[in-house]
Amino acid sequence: MDNKTQNGSLLLGRLFLQLRQLERQPRHFGNVGPLTPSEIHTIDAIGLDGNLLMNELAARLNITKGAVTQLVAKLEIKTLVKRTPHHSDSRATVISLTDEGIDAYYAHEAEHLKFYSQLQASLSEEEIKIFEKCIDTLCNVMRN
Repeated sequence: MDNKTQNGSLLLGRLFLQLRQLERQPRHFGNVGPLTPSEIHTIDAIGLDGNLLMNELAARLNITKGAVTQLVAKLEIKTLVKRTPHHSDSRATVISLTDEGIDAYYAHEAEHLKFYSQLQASLSEEEIKIFEKCIDTLCNVMRN
């Protein structure tokens, strides 16, 4: 393995390690109490459109319907989401964000924008384009 490959591999390993550490830490989003990464990403996946079926949410998160049911139950207890029966299919349940859930959604989005602004402040416009291309490529490689 050449030095460039070895250095790139080490940097990628460090990035993955830091991401894993971030994914374990509950954080506050707006006035909402602490949320686990799974909870805030579920809120993000439900989104502002709301009215998402449980199986659609499971597909978006790439997890089982049982796991989604558990996540939604936790978020429902925290009054961040609500379940309602589907208007025409009595077997289906529709998930949407409550006002508090919408606040958490916007606070999470603000965190992303703040982070990206910090990156932009420390990188040139050309470096940002390269960074974005690298992230896109990394995501595509990880899907395969």
